[in-house]
Amino acid sequence: MNAHSTVIKYGDHVDTDVIIPARYLNTTDHAELASHCMEDLDRNFKTKAQTSKIIVAGRNFGCGSSREHAPIAIKASGIQVVIADSFARIFYRNSIDIGLPIIECPAASKAIHDGDEVSVDMDTGVITDVTTGETFTAAPFPPFIQEIIACGGIANYVRRKIEK
Repeated sequence: MNAHSTVIKYGDHVDTDVIIPARYLNTTDHAELASHCMEDLDRNFKTKAQTSKIIVAGRNFGCGSSREHAPIAIKASGIQVVIADSFARIFYRNSIDIGLPIIECPAASKAIHDGDEVSVDMDTGVITDVTTGETFTAAPFPPFIQEIIACGGIANYVRRKIEK
């Protein structure tokens, strides 16, 4: 899986309550969740996500409650990958479970700026800041996790395995 886009940049400790505010947790409609994604943190996120498909953030992205709604809202917004210094463990697991590509790379998190053009190769873990020419290497997921993400999440992965 590859992604190439401009970046939307956030800082440390972006919690699930600002990714998708609790007042919207009464819906499971992915489009509805996407329409409110990041609205308490960044009123312009919805507009930015129309053209910028990569989020770069600092430490502990996705901290807070364990709601799956947060990675679902990000993915439904059209974001192709989230790069962060680190992820909260439950957000990390939920992202894989719903098929949202994520990658931990502290060096990229620090060096990449809002609006930079970035290319990500999830198979190799290579992140290139096209704007500056810098390249970063993160540990790629093992093949079975890459397959879960490529299937669109664990439910689709299991369905595919059962069908075989």
